Amino acid sequence: MKEVEVKILEVDKDEVIKKLKDLGAKKVFDGEIIAIYFDFEGQKLTKGGKLLRLRKRGEKVELTFKQMISREKAKIMEEYEVKLTDFDVIKKILNELGLKEFRKVIKHRVSYTLNNIHFELDTFPDIPAFLEIEAPSIEKIREFAHKLGFSIEDTKPWSVWDVLEYYEKK
Repeated sequence: MKEVEVKILEVDKDEVIKKLKDLGAKKVFDGEIIAIYFDFEGQKLTKGGKLLRLRKRGEKVELTFKQMISREKAKIMEEYEVKLTDFDVIKKILNELGLKEFRKVIKHRVSYTLNNIHFELDTFPDIPAFLEIEAPSIEKIREFAHKLGFSIEDTKPWSVWDVLEYYEKK
């Protein structure tokens, strides 16, 4: 499955939520997310534009593999995801296979969906809230960014790591 997404930094979370509700979006998640990123020694996956993530989203556990396609107007990745039941057991299996945990991210997320478009409002300690829009196409991202009061110039084809790095440098 192809993932097309952008980030919009420093949003007013309450205002975005109000606009999403006015558009008819439905809240589908509100809680903590723990994501652990794995790679082999020497960062073979990362160097090849690939990513392996184990994520706990509330009580749900997901293992996701992504491969970078493009980072021009949006971050576009090929994505494969599987639902699992035991976060700790999967983590142990990955370690036993020789994969090492190289980054752990804990954040609060509020998620909405509307017409197959996903809106994720993420907050981290000491970082302003930001919005992620994931849609089937760049055109849909542009359309819904505009409906929320943002221009395409406000969007960034960034990963969560890019966002964290940006604020670490500020």
